[in-house]
Amino acid sequence: MPPTSPYALSVDSGGDEFTVTGARPRLSWKNPDATALRNVVEASIDDADPVTAEVTGHRFVEWPFGELRSGSRVRWRVRPETLDAAWSEAATFEVGLLDQDWTAEWISPVEGSDPGYGQRPSHLLSGRFALPDDVVSARLYATALGVYTATVNGCRVGRDELAPGSSSYDRTLYAQAYDVTAAIVPGDNLVEIELSDGWYRGQVGAFRLPAGWGTTTAARVELHARRSDGTVQVFTSDRTWSSARSATTRADLMDGQTVDFSAGVHGSTPVRVGAVPDAPPIDWSPAPPVRVLESRVPASVLELRDGVWVVDFGQNASGWIRLTDLGTPGTHTVIEYGEYVDAGGDLSTTHLDSKRRGSEDIVFVQRDEVIAGALGEVFEPRHTVHGFQYARITRTGAPLDAASVTMQILHTDLAPSGSFASSDEDLNRLHEIARWSFRGNAVDVPTDCPTRERLAWTGDYAVFAPTATRLYDVLGFTRKWLRSVRDDQLDDGRIANFSPDGRRIKHHLDDQFAMMTGSAGWGDAIVSVPWEMYTAYGDREVLAENYDAMTRWVDWALSSARTARHHARVQASPEPEPFEEYLWDGTFHWGEWTEPRMRNADGKRIDPIAHNPMAWFMADKGEVGTAYLHRSAATLARIATILDQEADAARYADTARRVADAWRAAYLREDGTTVTDTQAAYVRALSFGLVPEGLRTAAVDRLVELIRVAGTHLGTGFLATGDLLPVLADAGHADVAYELLAQRTAPSWLYMIDRGATTIWEDWEGIDEHGVAHDSLNHYSKGAVIRFLHTHTLGLRQDADSIAWENVVIAPVPGPGVTWARGTHDGPQGEIAVEWVIEDGRIRISADIPAGTTARIVFPDGTTRDAGPGWFTESAALPASDPVSASR
Repeated sequence: MPPTSPYALSVDSGGDEFTVTGARPRLSWKNPDATALRNVVEASIDDADPVTAEVTGHRFVEWPFGELRSGSRVRWRVRPETLDAAWSEAATFEVGLLDQDWTAEWISPVEGSDPGYGQRPSHLLSGRFALPDDVVSARLYATALGVYTATVNGCRVGRDELAPGSSSYDRTLYAQAYDVTAAIVPGDNLVEIELSDGWYRGQVGAFRLPAGWGTTTAARVELHARRSDGTVQVFTSDRTWSSARSATTRADLMDGQTVDFSAGVHGSTPVRVGAVPDAPPIDWSPAPPVRVLESRVPASVLELRDGVWVVDFGQNASGWIRLTDLGTPGTHTVIEYGEYVDAGGDLSTTHLDSKRRGSEDIVFVQRDEVIAGALGEVFEPRHTVHGFQYARITRTGAPLDAASVTMQILHTDLAPSGSFASSDEDLNRLHEIARWSFRGNAVDVPTDCPTRERLAWTGDYAVFAPTATRLYDVLGFTRKWLRSVRDDQLDDGRIANFSPDGRRIKHHLDDQFAMMTGSAGWGDAIVSVPWEMYTAYGDREVLAENYDAMTRWVDWALSSARTARHHARVQASPEPEPFEEYLWDGTFHWGEWTEPRMRNADGKRIDPIAHNPMAWFMADKGEVGTAYLHRSAATLARIATILDQEADAARYADTARRVADAWRAAYLREDGTTVTDTQAAYVRALSFGLVPEGLRTAAVDRLVELIRVAGTHLGTGFLATGDLLPVLADAGHADVAYELLAQRTAPSWLYMIDRGATTIWEDWEGIDEHGVAHDSLNHYSKGAVIRFLHTHTLGLRQDADSIAWENVVIAPVPGPGVTWARGTHDGPQGEIAVEWVIEDGRIRISADIPAGTTARIVFPDGTTRDAGPGWFTESAALPASDPVSASR
């Protein structure tokens, strides 16, 4: 039964077991009545008498009352303004401990000799306090420079993991709030914080460099106990706390964790106070927490030899292994993690080793170890995280009970927002492995892979963000990450390649990697990702809070275009053409990246970077750079209009036109072909609107020709793959799009599935024809293809100028052999459900449209209908030329 009053009340904040906000949260809800433009909000703050206010809208409504205080507990509800309207169910949230109200000291462990990054132990910070017997509720507020776990009187606190999360710690640090009422007792109480290096002081990236945020870990903790008379007692971290070595003798997020239960905790001494005087202000994250969200038992266990087992969990994911049977005291167990096994069934990770000319190879390692102490102890390494499907477990002198081994799957607890299913099991499986790939890379920030690098590369999320919004509610997750992107922006306007940037490249401009910072397609994430969030969720603030960073980025790119020319262009003509001041070809670009590799005369694949790194570095990638400069300038003009920056809007719109003209002058021939003449170049040009209308047919025809020349294989890489199929289908070549989807030989998506992939690969041939693995086997970027399954196969997408799913188009483009599809999208207006079925030469489309949304239904024969809100169902004949009809 549809709701009759407002529902899905929320605030734009995160929190673990309860929602925690800042002083002025924004309110959102869904309305069953689309005409309810005015609404009444009622709130009770700390059990006081309710207050009411009239507000406009239902998305991201500014807090209509006075600024809230630290620890305030709010119960609120809403109804339309009309007198007979029903109230919603009540929702609650709490205000965190605001930065100005923290009184706790920063405390740090007493550390002995430093074994070096990646090898440091964790430390236990302990504080005792006495409580009266009339405490009615208690909150623990905590944060750290490092990763921490907390207990009160030996009881685990919260359900989150890897707190306080990954951020750019020089400017941003988040705290967590926990309800510990059930854990405290009258009299003596003990709070313990186990603290390790985490993102703050651990290893960074493929070459395992030390994070540069700081040299000393620290924690800050407060416990607030509310008594029956309303008074609050506060206990804080201070010099009375103690520091001790924990049983965790090694803890590193990248390499793994070692726990020696036989050693226990030892060496208690007073903590150090004030060792981190430059800690950033404390804030509250808009993102959901990281949690263990699923447990999987082994799909198979292979005993390779005495004392060595390889466990297959059947799914590549992020997390760790939990062991409940550690053997007799002193038993040593080693767990090595990976995503591939060789022909003999043994774990192999050599494909994840990192190689660089002039440097020693970095051997990839993900290894946990545990030494058993007393019987009944459980090993769960909560100070690390791994990407894996397989584990090699080595144990001497004790058997392995497979029932004691579970895979704990860990990532940000994102709310699902969309679904897809069809009659084609290959398409369903492709959708599933792409979804798993994103899950495995959504561990607090959007990483490229959960293994080798585990960095939140801007380009990866830029190409996947439009797809991510179709799978999960990623607004808070994305806003948190975008804050790090802003924090890491270089003074000249360049955007770091990844954020949070533990290498802190903005402070090391003489580093070689600084010269490789500021690439088209990567830096442009600061424009494209907020825009995707705005169109998907209707949040104007995500544009406003990133606007300065956007303009600084685009202005830097424009300055680079004006002042730097590619050396090949200089050699060809010392004097530039007037249009060249808008060609962005003179600075570094990653380019299309990870296109299918060519093969030499012996049939071996050629890695262009390893083969000739200087040639790759110096290659002219101006076609890519200039195309992205056009798109970012055009998007920024639209954003400026929305934010009432009219002068900026006019300037960037004019700039976008000039850049487009320059791109056409430099890279587009009169016959509609491009100078670079690659699949990616045509996809990009067509998708970005760079090809004039009169030449679009020629450009599309050449794209199709290139696909056919390649044996009906794609030739796109990192940047263009997500747009390839929509460009083909929208240009009248849906048949070619579906042939590419159905292709089973490399490079293709089904090649991955046929080789057993459970996530999307980095390389199109991640496991080659000889069964040998290459590069990461969990890299979600090429999984952006599944957006096509939502927008075209299912047919559900937003109208061109719609935001927040107010206006949608339902226009299925069935593929050969696909007889039905169904899916949903739960957006800001409510859930949209679509299903279509083909029978007897006719297609029936059914849709459930929520209040506040209108739909235009387009049948394959061109017939259109307007619908919504409410239920729609109607059928029409398939056109005789339809490939589905022809296949029947």
